[in-house]
Amino acid sequence: MNNLRESPLKMKNMNIENITEDEAALYDRQIRLWGLDAQKRLRAARVLLAGVCGLGAEVAKNLVLSGVKSLVLLDHRTVTEVEIHSNFLAPHDSVGKNIAEASQERTQILNPMVQVTADSSNIVDKTTEFFTQFDVVCVTRCRQDELIRINDICRQNKIIFFAGDVFGMFGYMFADLQEHQYVEEVKERKPVEHNGKKQIVEETKVVKQTENFVPLSQALDIDWTSKKYSGQMRRISPAYFIMQIIMEFISLHGRNPDRSHQEEDEMELLTIKNALLEKLNVPAEKVSNQFAGGDFSFVFIRIVFGQLSPVCAIVGGVLAQEIIKAVSQKDLPHNNFFFFSTLDGAGVVECIGH
Repeated sequence: MNNLRESPLKMKNMNIENITEDEAALYDRQIRLWGLDAQKRLRAARVLLAGVCGLGAEVAKNLVLSGVKSLVLLDHRTVTEVEIHSNFLAPHDSVGKNIAEASQERTQILNPMVQVTADSSNIVDKTTEFFTQFDVVCVTRCRQDELIRINDICRQNKIIFFAGDVFGMFGYMFADLQEHQYVEEVKERKPVEHNGKKQIVEETKVVKQTENFVPLSQALDIDWTSKKYSGQMRRISPAYFIMQIIMEFISLHGRNPDRSHQEEDEMELLTIKNALLEKLNVPAEKVSNQFAGGDFSFVFIRIVFGQLSPVCAIVGGVLAQEIIKAVSQKDLPHNNFFFFSTLDGAGVVECIGH
């Protein structure tokens, strides 16, 4: 991995130094798993995590334990009764306090070697200069237009970008690593001669690879009537469109679907679904008939309230894993969406917009 060319992302600006004896002892199992060079890259990574919800707590935990250099928790919201049940980093007596500040102490305790800070500002007020401090930007709990704005800033400044969210029993992740170089181990079978007999043996080789990503705006703006995508419609997961329906709801109302407005929110989600699928020229049954024996439109509008902790753990685990892979430049990354729903208990990776 020493010979891997640096990614064109901001990795080239990272101050990659030798790890200390204490760090080597703490991260011993990780170093054995993904190598010393990968751990050095993680140790140099400066990460911004915007949105300290149940999903954000899972991502923060996994990143801090992996040994990144620094983690900034950014969120202007306050802790609610609902939050303390999904965000295990916020103490139960912190209701009414800023959620980023309330989550800082427990996050720091997980790994004293990582610099953890809290920022109670609103992400919409952050300028381009703010984001250029980081090597990785991960955004949750954010409107679609703001996600696109931040993704564009990251692209312009060669910064790794991730986005994700959990809505009840449904969650997603998006990654934009631009042009990403990485290495992976590949097994090759080759014939050898031993004692006059030919045998087939397996050898493991480290191979350099490149994966290209597209921005979120391009991944969301698909012409489903085009020759390229009309043929893919059948195999694309309905979860992609569910994500867009919820994003549209948030854009219109400035909040997630809420239990306190459940009846009207369910009707609004159904209205948005019908209008959005018609606008995208996507058959209505793409969402409504996902599961045999039932109307999926009826199902999905009832499962997107709150943040279910097990879903946060699964999506947060995948999201943190992909950040670690991107920073360490080791192993094939998910390109570019990951979706999970408890309705079928399955996670699916989709590559959309290429």
